[in-house]
Amino acid sequence: MDQKKALHVLAYEHIKNMVLEGKMEYGEIYSETKIAKEIGISRTPVRDAIQYLSQEKYIDILPNKGFCLHKMGIQDFVDTNQIRTAIEGYCGREIAQKAHLEETKETFDLLESFLKQQKEALEQESVTAFFEADMQFHIQLVSHIANRELNNLFGTYMYRMRNLALHSLHVPGRMEKTYQEHLEIFENMKQGNMIQTYESIVYHMESPRNISIDAVSYTHLTLP
Repeated sequence: MDQKKALHVLAYEHIKNMVLEGKMEYGEIYSETKIAKEIGISRTPVRDAIQYLSQEKYIDILPNKGFCLHKMGIQDFVDTNQIRTAIEGYCGREIAQKAHLEETKETFDLLESFLKQQKEALEQESVTAFFEADMQFHIQLVSHIANRELNNLFGTYMYRMRNLALHSLHVPGRMEKTYQEHLEIFENMKQGNMIQTYESIVYHMESPRNISIDAVSYTHLTLP
């Protein structure tokens, strides 16, 4: 890795971590010059990092001003849902098709452990614990087929997915419904039912649609 690329990656990870760790606030404008000073590098790699983060919808660039946190809109929700459905639907179908293989059984064990964690969190009424197990369930579903490009694409949507999921899980009854939908997906995959697996994943993605659309229409979604 050359020096310029290394600095660009450093800036990218620094700003991205600020977003993910809740160190940036909506409505506040951030300066690339200030960020560059914080990291101890020039503005050029910071500017490059900002361009990438803008494309990934972590931030919005404000010409001649700086940048700010990206405010999710309805189109963000639609795009995210379509990408997730395409990726997870395909991966779930692949898992179901290979349900009899030993490597797939290992994935089922992991998915089952996340389902157990979700059930425990549901009984304890812990949204945070349920949310983390929920995300791990979906990440494992995608990572099973070991497609680097799909994993990278899925990863770029993770921030939006986390925001939308955490918001919907706070709605009364949504945790229970999510758990039941995950169980259905799991059982269909384990039984090798490819079509039913795909359909259950599509249903799971569409289920919280109205909750998420209401949220992005009237609020700024961010992790607490």
